[in-house]
Order: sequence, then structure tokens, then C-alpha cells
Amino acid sequence: MLDNLTRPSNRRRRQRLDGYRCAIPSFRHAGQRIAYGEYGCGGRAVVLIHGLLLSQRMHEPLARALAARGNRVVTIDLLGHGRSDRPTEPSSYSTSIFAEQVVALLDHLEIDEAVILGTSLGANTALEVAALAPARVRGMVVEMPVLDHALIACLVAFGPLLIGLAVAQPVARLTALAARAVPRRVLPFWADVVLAAVRQDPGPSGAVLRGLFFGRVAPYAAERRAMLAPTLVIGHRRDPVHPLSDAGTLAEELPNARLLEADSLVELRFTPERLTTEIAAFLDECWKPARRARRRRAAAAS
Repeated sequence: MLDNLTRPSNRRRRQRLDGYRCAIPSFRHAGQRIAYGEYGCGGRAVVLIHGLLLSQRMHEPLARALAARGNRVVTIDLLGHGRSDRPTEPSSYSTSIFAEQVVALLDHLEIDEAVILGTSLGANTALEVAALAPARVRGMVVEMPVLDHALIACLVAFGPLLIGLAVAQPVARLTALAARAVPRRVLPFWADVVLAAVRQDPGPSGAVLRGLFFGRVAPYAAERRAMLAPTLVIGHRRDPVHPLSDAGTLAEELPNARLLEADSLVELRFTPERLTTEIAAFLDECWKPARRARRRRAAAAS
């Protein structure tokens, strides 16, 4: 029984996320192919959204762990990432556009509401989903949001990468070819997840960065203060791109949020037991029948 819960669902095309060796399920939204994966089953839906230039594979261990605890877990490759289409127009990319893709995924899978969990770019996208379709959001887990305190650090960290992808595309393409030559079977899981971003064609990756740099990064503070969904905000210290101050500010802004401090940037990746247990307990709280009744009363009052 436990083994069945941790295996990707086969209700649509069979997938294997460990290297994308088989076809994975997808749907079309706004003329573009969006790839996704499923783990577990049941009515407790959770959508996991990856970080910038990464893919749904980064959440595979967490997806399996949460599915083993009775959740139906769905992972997604946002446009320009992973196995989804990768247009080269920067106008194709923004957190609000990514949120539309997440809502379209819920529609495609006929999921009325879900807990939305996102990391970094995925965290900001989760907030955009709550702004776009609050009735579809049962709760949020917002790991490492990128808000006002991170703007300068993001410019310093990603500005040179953006310039390199735009100006030195031949070098970037050679780097991608070299990365593709490395056999995946010899790499540790996380090394392969990171190297997958390098294997991608640099043109669309640069378009993603340009679209995000010059577009909306997250809902405005006034919008965030109106988000009523229960939220677990996860932050950590010593990371200027994901400063704990941004996570703390967000936890104070959201009416039903609490802050959980991680030990480091990589705790949920390499020593995940504590944070996974906290996330699983938060999901249990979100899906309690009493919480659903309270949300319906609040919606009726508004």
C-alpha cells in the first residue's frame, strides 16, 4: 500500500521523473505544453512548484514523502522549465503568468482546491495563485519568498547570468552540450537536478530571466494582506537572495500565517525529516473539516 502511494499515478501517461526516461503527462494552456507529474491519490491535493530555472524533479523526494502521508501530490514544470515548452519571448514569463498555468493545471485535473507549495520562484508563484484564484487555494507553503529585501541581491546574483545568456550564447550553448555529455546515471540526484538547468538551451532560459526582471515579481503588499488562506512561511538565515527578513515580513502581512525557520538553504533537500514533518502536519491542519466550514462561513460573510 505504501509503495503504491509513493509511485507516480498512471491515470494518464506513465511517467518516470528520475531522468525523464519516459513520456510524462502534459496539457496545453494558451497554446503551450505544460508538463506535470502525480504522486499518490485521494482528495487532499497539494501542488509543488519548483525554483527558478529548475524543474519539477527538485520536488520529487518531497512529493513521495507527502504522498506516503496520504496526500495527492502534483508537480509542475512551469513554462520555460523542465519538460514544458520553452518560448523565447520574454513576454511569455512572469509570476502572474505562471500562476495562470497552475490554475489551469487544477482545471485540467479537475481539482477544486489544493494546498499550493512553492520554493523561491515557486513561492512567489504560489502567492500569485492566491491572488488570482483564492477559492482554489486551501492553504500555502511558501518556502524562501523573494520580496523587497532581496531585490539588490537578485540583481547581483542573476544580472551577470542574464548578460551571459544574452551576449555569450555560443559559450552558453557549448556549456550546455558539455553538460549533456555527462551521464546522468553517474551523478547524485541533486547534482543531476542542478545540472539539468545547465543542459537547457540558453536562449529560453535568458528569456525567462528577462521576463521576470522586467515584469511583476509578486503580488503587492496590499494584495498579500488580503490573502486569508492558512500559510506556512519557511525562511532561513545567511541567504541574501532569500533573506529571512522577506519571509518574516510575509508572515506578518498574511492574516493566517506563521513563520518556520529552516536551519539552512538546503535543509529540506539534504536533511528533510524535520521540515517534511512540519509541512505534513500543516497539510493535516489545512484539510481538517472544521477549517473548511470556517472558510465557507467567511466567504459567505464577504
